[in-house]
Amino acid sequence: MKSLQNRLITLRNRLWLAVLIVAMSLGWGATFVRAASLSSASVTLSDSRPSQTANYNLKASSVTTSAIKCVKAVFATTVSGNTKPSGMVTATGITLDASTDYVPTPAGWTRGGSDPDGTITFTNASGETPASSSSRHWVLDGLSNGNTVDTNYYLRFSTYNNTDCVSNGVDNVNLTFIFTTGQTLSLTVDPTLSFTVNSVAASQGCNGATSTQASSSSTIPFGTVSLAANSIVCQDLTVTTNAGSGYTVYIRYTGKPTSGGFQISDHTGSNASPTAFSSPGTEAYGYTTDDASLQAAAANRFISDLWAAATTTNAEVAYDAAPVSSQTTRVGHQVGISGTTRAGIYTTSVIYTATPVY
Repeated sequence: MKSLQNRLITLRNRLWLAVLIVAMSLGWGATFVRAASLSSASVTLSDSRPSQTANYNLKASSVTTSAIKCVKAVFATTVSGNTKPSGMVTATGITLDASTDYVPTPAGWTRGGSDPDGTITFTNASGETPASSSSRHWVLDGLSNGNTVDTNYYLRFSTYNNTDCVSNGVDNVNLTFIFTTGQTLSLTVDPTLSFTVNSVAASQGCNGATSTQASSSSTIPFGTVSLAANSIVCQDLTVTTNAGSGYTVYIRYTGKPTSGGFQISDHTGSNASPTAFSSPGTEAYGYTTDDASLQAAAANRFISDLWAAATTTNAEVAYDAAPVSSQTTRVGHQVGISGTTRAGIYTTSVIYTATPVY
């Protein structure tokens, strides 16, 4: 009886030894026994929409700081399968991004030449050791996403100390990812326009001239005008608009300044071709603007104390080709009289019109 028991024990030990020898010969011990699981692992897609080209950024900790010669990523429809997601392209165009820090020199790693579809390997025959065990990134560029949304897919990531990408496993982790349809965002922005006419005090610069009287936001009061000096009144026009093509401010009057049956003559210059204002002692009324970016004719035609006659049709005095915020243009008005200008109180209406261009 004892002899039979001894023979059974000997037979059992021989069977265990045979299993161990077979396992070692198949590389089971090298591939699975030594492999360690990564922690705090995730994979981030730069663009998760279906059929888009994206980079895949795997981040992990608990990285084994020993030499590795192969890094393998398997994209599959099941956690242990080898069928890639429908429509996903992994065979060509995949590169290792320069931001990869899982290994010290990602440029020294080469894409595997015979990877099955859905598998991406990079090898380095000399081997490299991760610089740190935490927060390591392995970033693949140029993958084409699959074409099915809202379905879990799997990434099996593993490293090996052998370029065959099978034996001498070092680290591994299983991750999930999903493709999602991009969301259409929409909103409406109402068109806006703010336009104000603001007063300018006396003795202020006005496109090369100097105001002699203060204005208000609604009046251009020249006061009593003498032969010895022309009278100059200025106003500031301020515009805010979100119009894509900017705005134009126009000026016109209802007619020449009039007192009874008498009128003040127009200045000789025009909006398209302004000229220097007449010297004191000459009867004339006109306007100027300090906007150097006008649209019609020469953009800066009014600069340097040049003036134009007002008309009963719109003429531009301010312009911008883009949206603006609180953009101010100074417009000046000047009048002179002669020795034959009839006594009286002369009036007219000056009209500014701000027009946004959408």
